[in-house]
Amino acid sequence: MENGKKVFLPPNGLELVLASASPRRSDLLKQIGLENFLADAPDVDETIKKLEAPKNYAARLALEKAETVRRRHSRCFVLAADTVVTCGTRVIDKPASKNQAEKCLRRLSGRSHKVLGAFVVIGADNQYVKRLVISSVTFKRLDEKEISNYLASGEWIGKAGGYAIQGRGAAFIKKIQGSYSNVVGLPIHEVYNALRGLGFKYKT
Repeated sequence: MENGKKVFLPPNGLELVLASASPRRSDLLKQIGLENFLADAPDVDETIKKLEAPKNYAARLALEKAETVRRRHSRCFVLAADTVVTCGTRVIDKPASKNQAEKCLRRLSGRSHKVLGAFVVIGADNQYVKRLVISSVTFKRLDEKEISNYLASGEWIGKAGGYAIQGRGAAFIKKIQGSYSNVVGLPIHEVYNALRGLGFKYKT
């Protein structure tokens, strides 16, 4: 305990902490050879503020997550991210029910939407990098059978926008402009460059 707060001590040799419980983000880091990291999800209020722009919302949450976890891991690099899906000016949240997931799919059907991926990297010397990466995704027009089958699969659960581009949802994507991994959950090219820019010793 430190000042009455629980402190997470890093394992031997740990250099990076991912401020997320998302298995997709962990998988993306492992994909580029980062294995020795700890996933430590912060408990932050993710309620969007009144009149808050989606870009500001994503950036604010990424920074809050990074700062929260940094207080528990002062000797490590900390990476935090937040993904926001927007269709027009509307934020498409993670659906909490099958009914909400259906509304998400119908709203995205036959249209293009934006995926806003904000991330923050805090270095060992407390310097940090903030980035916002935007990808554009175009859905095919979904028929009733496609919607019902996707809802029955349960893949929509816990997914921003109500779909997973790395899963069955890939069949619905006509076009993507920008970072694919950003749509999955983490713009990995930009994250890699940010880590290296802050002096992270990337081991190939």
